[in-house]
Amino acid sequence: MDFRRIGFLRVWTRKQKGGSMKLLSWEIKLGISLVFLSLVVYLLKFIVLGDRDNTYHYVFNSLGFLPINVLLVTLILNKLLTIKLKRERLEKLNMVIGTFFDEAGTELLVYFSNQDPWLEQIRKRLIVRENWSDKEFASIIHELKSYNYQVETRQIVLKDLCRWLRGKRDFLLRLLENPVLLEHESFSELLRAVFHLTEELNRRKDLNSLPDSDLQHIASDISRAYSQLVVQWLYYMQYLKKNYPYLFSFALRTNPFDESATPIVS
Repeated sequence: MDFRRIGFLRVWTRKQKGGSMKLLSWEIKLGISLVFLSLVVYLLKFIVLGDRDNTYHYVFNSLGFLPINVLLVTLILNKLLTIKLKRERLEKLNMVIGTFFDEAGTELLVYFSNQDPWLEQIRKRLIVRENWSDKEFASIIHELKSYNYQVETRQIVLKDLCRWLRGKRDFLLRLLENPVLLEHESFSELLRAVFHLTEELNRRKDLNSLPDSDLQHIASDISRAYSQLVVQWLYYMQYLKKNYPYLFSFALRTNPFDESATPIVS
């Protein structure tokens, strides 16, 4: 038995308890001070005005308003602060999502969609317009969630894809470690899908001679990432339209699904 370790734990426990008692003592002192200050105010009011009944009425009126005051502070003001904090977290979250698409997501969309044999069935639905409403975005996202995303694996140079994804591995890891993303489950699932595909390809020694069964497995991993990329990209486009018109304008001019897209303004 390590007695030194036990002794250390006892000292640490005492310090923790001592810290809690100090905090409790500070709170008790503050409470007593505030109550005492309130009594002094009422006493001065009684001494100066000399109206005992009026002072009693004032005390009870104040006590009667106390529950309403608690309601205002704890519910309404707390709700307003929560909404403000939620907007700030959403702003940070969408900055991270934007960084992902700038760094990797858009290129993956182009690469995967080019190998999608049925892309023409949905291409027109992915040409986002400036006048799209939230209702139109919601309708198209709902429709595309049920689309059967497929890629022609044999047309993809898996070795090049693996090399490219390996180069983004540290970037993806940093995104996964970002605590902001814990509040966005669907985007976290997208990152996991892309990271899983990276690991699947990275673990295979020879990507040029895989059996058909393994190619089908990799195709399903690619399809999983591809489907989530499309949906999250549409959500991000909707966010840009609502909050950043100048970024939305650039995103429209560089739409990965628009074959005539160009960043040059004509």
